[in-house]
Amino acid sequence: MKTTVDIPNGELEDAIRFTRARTKREAIVTAITEFNRRRRMAELVKWAGTCPDLTTVERLQELRRRG
Repeated sequence: MKTTVDIPNGELEDAIRFTRARTKREAIVTAITEFNRRRRMAELVKWAGTCPDLTTVERLQELRRRG
């Protein structure tokens, strides 16, 4: 999707530096992708420990020791 956006120069320069991008577009796409990935992970964390049917790490280790 083609979009025109006014991005502050300092912020864009930081994004290019942090992402090690070769182009402005690459820096922006990388930053958006990373932002979305972090948000998805934050959503998953909300569900952590809410599934009682899953085996705990301790139980899994016990089963592995028994063979």
